[in-house]
Amino acid sequence: MDLHLKNLFDRFQEQFGTGPGLGPGSGACLMNVEGIAPNFIKSMFKSAAALYRTDPWKRLCPGHLFGVRVGKDTDWSAKKQPFPCVQFIGGDGGDIGFHMFRSQNDAKKMTGTRETIQVPNVELLRVTYERDSVMFPSNRKMIKTLSPEASGNDRFPVIDVARCTSSGTLRFRNATLEELRFVYAFMKAIALVHPLLQVDKEGGPKWSTLMYFEPFIETVDVQWPQEMSNGYDLVAVTISHPPGQAYEEKASSTATSRSSTPTKYAEPSKEETFLDIRVHSNGSLRQCAACEKEIHSDQALCCGRCRAVIYCSSVCQKQHLKETHKTMCGLYKAMMEREEELAMNIFMFPSAADHPCKWLESLGIHQKGMWRRKCSCYSHCPFGLLPVKGGLWDSWGGLDDEEFPRDSSFHHHVRDGMSSPILLSGWSEYYNLRSLPLSSPVADILSHPLTVYYILTTLNISSKNLLLKGKEVIVHYIGPEGELDWLPAFAEVGHLLNGLGNVQIVMVGPEVPSNLSGTTSGIGSRVRVNLVRGVYQEEATYLPSPHAIIALNCGLEDYSSWGGALSSIKSMGIPAFFTDQSEISCNDAKQVLRSAGLHITHPVTPNPFRSPVKHQGPSINLPCYSNGFVLGVNT
Repeated sequence: MDLHLKNLFDRFQEQFGTGPGLGPGSGACLMNVEGIAPNFIKSMFKSAAALYRTDPWKRLCPGHLFGVRVGKDTDWSAKKQPFPCVQFIGGDGGDIGFHMFRSQNDAKKMTGTRETIQVPNVELLRVTYERDSVMFPSNRKMIKTLSPEASGNDRFPVIDVARCTSSGTLRFRNATLEELRFVYAFMKAIALVHPLLQVDKEGGPKWSTLMYFEPFIETVDVQWPQEMSNGYDLVAVTISHPPGQAYEEKASSTATSRSSTPTKYAEPSKEETFLDIRVHSNGSLRQCAACEKEIHSDQALCCGRCRAVIYCSSVCQKQHLKETHKTMCGLYKAMMEREEELAMNIFMFPSAADHPCKWLESLGIHQKGMWRRKCSCYSHCPFGLLPVKGGLWDSWGGLDDEEFPRDSSFHHHVRDGMSSPILLSGWSEYYNLRSLPLSSPVADILSHPLTVYYILTTLNISSKNLLLKGKEVIVHYIGPEGELDWLPAFAEVGHLLNGLGNVQIVMVGPEVPSNLSGTTSGIGSRVRVNLVRGVYQEEATYLPSPHAIIALNCGLEDYSSWGGALSSIKSMGIPAFFTDQSEISCNDAKQVLRSAGLHITHPVTPNPFRSPVKHQGPSINLPCYSNGFVLGVNT
């Protein structure tokens, strides 16, 4: 096809679509919505751009229907959810966007094998990402006036409500302000949760090309834009696949939330009995959850419902159930059911480290290099002051050359004709990129630098944009301990930047040795690490202003030790991200953050760069991984 015809055909596709959309734009313009504020329009475009960057169309198509619930039914004028069913369109060509339906039945009626079926008198809200060059003049003028954030390469969302008449013609109208609030909450929530969908390889017929997913339901807190909060900062948004799954609805205990918060963790009924189930293990000493008495794990009992809590006797089990466990058992059960999902079965080395010395010995790296901080054998040596022989081979404990990442950049990793930071989705992608064997345990140490890199390039949009522009990002890293001896591993952050941007990491904490405080280390050409000894709230005002604040494995549920630091974070208004070992500790941390006046804007989600090595608590058997879960505030 010659160039002229190709350009003409591309423009035809942009204007009229070839996929499951409803054809050309309607000319609806957000500026014509009654009562809308320009700042809210900008917020809509910002959330649409954030969703676009997650590229849901890679996996989702019209056949994948999602249920949506934003707050309570009584929050909406018709006393029901406006558009509780959603599908993504355009993954196979045509109009890129998503359709929102009044019901699941409407969605099924209008979903054809190729095109969207025009069903009379069925109304749907559509959001399509159109290029500036083919937009109606009214939308183009609005974009020029407000300068909202673009999605991808000069695409902008166009939002309207469509209805097919009985005569077969299409009619369009502007969405109402209430409907736009619903769309906003959905876009914020789905961008966070759709990457969590797990493929169900046995879920559909073998001949089908449609990807099937395991049933999914997740609730996240979405922060309303300031101009739309109406006195309530947060709203609970539930996304389910397929639609129709339901939570028990309980009254919200959060004063700032307008809605009742759905929960999938049901408490055991009063009549429910708990069986005495013996724990089969390696005979190590554990602690009773009630009396903390030490007992060999092969002699212990565990809760027959959640199978997470360890007891020395049925007496302690009944007492603990009555006092505290009854309210947590459902949550523990849900966590234990996620154990297989959270485990990283791709690796070919032992994934449990109840006895770190034995684990390291099995790998041949005990008391070697950076691994010396993975057990207690060098606890007498202050953090950051392990004796160093020098050389990357020694730092990685003498692993074979192909088993640890080399100190080299990715010269051949070019996208769209130019180098840019390498965006990673998980360990499989990273190991493949570095050509590392899955028997290499380096992920256990690399969890720290790659979690920082993941936060800066995926979760924190402002730092990502700075890096894409080749600028420097400053990180305040609170409470380093073992990381002080793992600095050679942070060189990988610089290599993944792939020639674009720089990162300055200011590590602040009481464990920084006095003789290292105030020093700066160049970790490769694109990463600098500054070490500062002290308490964060006392040192923060003397530090360069950060673009992100990060605390890994923070133990945030202990408010007494974090109160001052959280007050400083709140006063700065800088995006902050925290990780912890388990989902439970992160959920406890959410309450601490909220009590400190901080807004949760990134929900508790599994960290794709958590350590693959599981650590088991003395009295509980929940999945616990270093940097296991991440949540964010103030973003």
